[in-house]
Amino acid sequence: MKNRLKALRAERGWSQSVLGDHLDVSRQTINAIEAGRYDPSLPLAFKIARLFGRVIEEIFEDDVCADD
Repeated sequence: MKNRLKALRAERGWSQSVLGDHLDVSRQTINAIEAGRYDPSLPLAFKIARLFGRVIEEIFEDDVCADD
């Protein structure tokens, strides 16, 4: 799953550790999400969206093409 988490985090000047603290997850979890190695649970995705004042679809994008 593609995401804009790294860009949103950078806009606020937050490290991965700071973002992890805001979300009650580890820096490693943030790193894995940003790298596309881990898809967050739905509750975590909603928490991320609320933190940045966005809807989930503005942060996360499915890799699957609409034509598939």
